[in-house]
Amino acid sequence: MRIRNVARGALVTAALLSGGWAQAAGDSAAAVERGRYVVSTSGCNDCHTVGYPESGGTVPMEQWLTGSPVGFRGPWGTTYPANLRLVVQSLDEAQWLRTARREMRPPMPWFSLRDMSDEDLRAVYAFIRSLGGSGGAVPEYAPPGVAVSTPYIDFVPRNLSNRQAAR
Repeated sequence: MRIRNVARGALVTAALLSGGWAQAAGDSAAAVERGRYVVSTSGCNDCHTVGYPESGGTVPMEQWLTGSPVGFRGPWGTTYPANLRLVVQSLDEAQWLRTARREMRPPMPWFSLRDMSDEDLRAVYAFIRSLGGSGGAVPEYAPPGVAVSTPYIDFVPRNLSNRQAAR
């Protein structure tokens, strides 16, 4: 028993002397700030924050990432930007990493998340969690051919030859 306590004390002392604990505490704030940067420069707010593009990115951070009732309709059906603040509150970090790397319905650029480093995805997770849960649920995905009563952006390309002819 005494040997274990001495060993534990030696480990604590080594960690304190190496700055390991201080660094771990500082990494949390650094991760949140890195996550804020990644979110704000990766276009997450463009879809997941109501009014963000229209305001030139001036929506207060308290309103960021609460999802949108405006859908995106295309051959895949109608998708809605998730309320990431609620989604992330329900996931642990490992679940977030798995979720962020799986294929998602358009127009979500899931491949951008897939290609992010674990460090950046963990930072995004830390930032979103730091915002806390806010907002409500967004409408559910509607399969192709199902009418929706919400506003939506039509993501169906028109005849490209007509556009090319107009040039």
